[in-house]
Amino acid sequence: MFVDEIDIFVKGGDGGAGCISFRREKFVPRGGPDGGDGGAGGSVFLEADPALTTLLDYHYQRHYQAERGQHGQGSDCTGAGGEDLVLRVPVGTVVTERESGEFLGDLTEPGQRVLAVRGARGGRGNARFASSTNQAPRRADLGRPGPGRWLHLELKLIADVGVVGFPNAGKSTLVSRLSAAKPKIADYPFTTLVPTLGIARAAADRSFVIADLPGLIPGAAEGKGLGHQFLRHTERTRLLVHLLDPDPNTGRDLVEDLDAINAELAAYSPALGARPQIVVVNKADLLEGDGAAPMRAATERVRARCAEAGQPFFIISAATGSGLRELVSAIAARLDDTGWLRAAS
Repeated sequence: MFVDEIDIFVKGGDGGAGCISFRREKFVPRGGPDGGDGGAGGSVFLEADPALTTLLDYHYQRHYQAERGQHGQGSDCTGAGGEDLVLRVPVGTVVTERESGEFLGDLTEPGQRVLAVRGARGGRGNARFASSTNQAPRRADLGRPGPGRWLHLELKLIADVGVVGFPNAGKSTLVSRLSAAKPKIADYPFTTLVPTLGIARAAADRSFVIADLPGLIPGAAEGKGLGHQFLRHTERTRLLVHLLDPDPNTGRDLVEDLDAINAELAAYSPALGARPQIVVVNKADLLEGDGAAPMRAATERVRARCAEAGQPFFIISAATGSGLRELVSAIAARLDDTGWLRAAS
């Protein structure tokens, strides 16, 4: 199960109680108070872990509490502080407070931490209350209860390239050909139910992360279809590959498809609508033969639209591999221009 949005409750550790104690030793007739302070409770942190790809673990357990502080002891011994609780989340997790919407952190780097809630302070022991007029205080503070709050965790996958388009356009096939990812591939719409990440090698020492996203349909930004649930995963991409399907059985026009998906991206986020794109017509094998003249004409209209807008345009076949090398080179060049092409591991 892919879980990319969830609410959890976190609570800092309670503080330990202060101690009421008096020093009683041989040959020390007036030892006085020696009760120590209680220890502070542990804090709760969230830490980005590159080994995780989903928030699934938090689907089964929603409440988390750090360790409480130990009580103070005699001989002016302060109680031990409670251990901090570190909750590991996938890289790309955005943390906000559920009730107020307060932004707490965006965990975009492995090992990055954000403080979710701080542990409570321990109580004072009776040694703290000794004075010239109160030399034998019988008072100590209880530890404070740890604060708690609900957090909203939202995962936004970190990918360099996002593949968008209508359902059944061949996005999963393309990602499977460019990387070692194995998304589900079938001849029906909405085959992809969750995003899939793959690493594509552009050269011996360069690679990029590509994401196969569920298909979009008109109205996706308002909640139609499946793609609206995953539009957030396109927000961190540096480049979009807009895949078009020339199959006449869809009953759609390629230029209208291009405009429709771009409209949904812009409706979801103006910044996303302005994201650089490479427009790709897939299934080049369908453009061959005498009966494919209407499809070729539609493809040429898309080519003209891209030339007018200054967008790169390619014709490929994800199934046969035709044109993939040129597409990868174009993606790498575009990413390299922005300084985002990764060193291959």
